[in-house]
Amino acid sequence: MNKETIKFWGLCLMLTLCSTGGLMACSNSDSTAEQDPKPATAGKIAEVTERGTLLVGTTGDYCPLSFCEPDGTYWGFGIEMARAIAGELGVGVEFVKTSWPTLTADVLAEPQTFDLAIGGITITDTRRETMLMSEGYLANGKTILCRASESGRYKSLADIDKPEVRVMVNPGGLNEKFANEHLTHASITVHPKNEEIPTLIAEGQADVMITEITEAPYYVQTDSRLAAPLLDQPFTHGQIGVLMRQGQEDLLQMVNNVIRQMKSDGTLRRLHEKYGLVYAY
Repeated sequence: MNKETIKFWGLCLMLTLCSTGGLMACSNSDSTAEQDPKPATAGKIAEVTERGTLLVGTTGDYCPLSFCEPDGTYWGFGIEMARAIAGELGVGVEFVKTSWPTLTADVLAEPQTFDLAIGGITITDTRRETMLMSEGYLANGKTILCRASESGRYKSLADIDKPEVRVMVNPGGLNEKFANEHLTHASITVHPKNEEIPTLIAEGQADVMITEITEAPYYVQTDSRLAAPLLDQPFTHGQIGVLMRQGQEDLLQMVNNVIRQMKSDGTLRRLHEKYGLVYAY
């Protein structure tokens, strides 16, 4: 075998080895990719299902939507909505105390303290800028509570916006915001516990409570000293929905599906009737 022949076969051997090595490298790379796939991002529903409990933030001070009894028992329209959502997920429900002044901070808290918030939360553009809100399930609007003996005194917002009228609101929510924006002449007092204000009005500690058309009828029915003379003429018109943090679009879609189904099958209407609320859908 001459030198040229030896060189030729040597070159062939080198090319073969390089080719085999390259294929092995490719094979190893593909195998690694198959063995270590990029983990998929788990949705919020998967997290809740794995936990077995839906954590629901609620104020517990807003009859008849969300109220917490002294023994820790929650009841109300919004509480039943939360249980319907948990039922659709096939999990239990645990209620977590929040407040109107801290609601947004609690929704956005790290680590997360609850999965969603419910109970008298009005859908607003401001909330939708930083959080997610469901479709509406209850019509809402601002109105007043006053003493029944003075119900003829208040026929418009102008009748309330006078220096001699003492207005009381709860802190941190849209009631306080409404009062500050529209009642620039009245005397405004902020009382920390929303559920105590109707009794304070009845006892003469203040004249008018700024509230909602969802809340006022309950107190009129349970305390004959109170009246809601402008109930059929709310100052604002809106809807109440479920609030949650951004990034939970899968949970939001499921909540919206529950609301739509309840509207479709009559469950939502029956729930309105149970709590004496006006059905607007």
